[in-house]
Amino acid sequence: MTTHGGSEPVFCTVVPPHVLDKLAQAEDPALAGPARRTLERDAFERTHRRLTTVVGAPSIAAPPGAEPGKPHRTVYDARHRTDLPGKKVRTEGSEPGKDATVNRAYAGLGATFELFLAAYGRDSVDAGGLPLDATVHYDENYNNAFWNGEQMVFGDGDGEIFLDFTIPIDVIGHELTHGVTQYTANLTYFGQPGALNESMSDVFGSLIKQHTLGQTAAEADWLIGAGLLAPRVTGSALRSMKAPGTAYDDDVLGKDPQPATMDDFVRTGRDNGGVHINSGIPNHAFYLAATALGGHAWERAGQIWYDVLTGGRLKKDALFTDFAALTVEAAKDRYRDGEELQAVLKAWEQVGVRTA
Repeated sequence: MTTHGGSEPVFCTVVPPHVLDKLAQAEDPALAGPARRTLERDAFERTHRRLTTVVGAPSIAAPPGAEPGKPHRTVYDARHRTDLPGKKVRTEGSEPGKDATVNRAYAGLGATFELFLAAYGRDSVDAGGLPLDATVHYDENYNNAFWNGEQMVFGDGDGEIFLDFTIPIDVIGHELTHGVTQYTANLTYFGQPGALNESMSDVFGSLIKQHTLGQTAAEADWLIGAGLLAPRVTGSALRSMKAPGTAYDDDVLGKDPQPATMDDFVRTGRDNGGVHINSGIPNHAFYLAATALGGHAWERAGQIWYDVLTGGRLKKDALFTDFAALTVEAAKDRYRDGEELQAVLKAWEQVGVRTA
């Protein structure tokens, strides 16, 4: 992710590099091969994104006659190739086809649009009706999904470790929220600001799933990527906001490395300074605040987090303490000295992040 200010294009994947690195070292070529190819493809796309940033990303406008406050979705089929966007297979308002992957992608784009509009009055990723494009069936045995600054891309998985990446709706929401961050705080994709960037995507990805299912905070599973892991994997998801570090413990994948508190903060140069690992700490803080308040998590806890992300005061190089302090201020501004403020203060205290 670039860090020059403004709404810079990004390349963010849902499966962390450390997971693919582990898979790439497997003795079984059926596991190692797809992981290595995915890492190579991700490296290519990341470099391509940087070059696009230098020369300028193409502008994306709503189609003629597009109605404000309505989604403008287009799903493409890459047909297991890597040229984007691919063949157009479904457009806004068209009926579902026979391809379940296409239908899930279309529905997930709509669910993400609906959460941001209904809960926060935001018209698409950029708040200006940005068209939502997605490409499915990307490459062969591609073990990832990503937002490249302009659109969503989904792999089918290798069938051994990962299944179709359109299955978990929170994966779709996670990646599209990287777009929201791109157009708002534009958090630097390294270290603590990068972990906050990833956490924003997990938070709103989970809220999109909860909103779609009509779940309260108590009813939600707070898992990111549930249903994505193949049956042979010992695990339930990619990450757990309720209990970071417990999403999987597998002979091939290893153990989920996410910490839940600052006591176990991981210092590493890999994964852009551990952005997918240390995001467990702000993830857990949100879970604690949301469950303490009860009800629908997108309403009060989600509103506070959204206010900070879009309020203009969150700097692109913000640390956990900076973000935490802003959530306290946002809670005061919107809810005064009520239970919302106390829930936020206690949540950050529990994960060991100072708010003053």
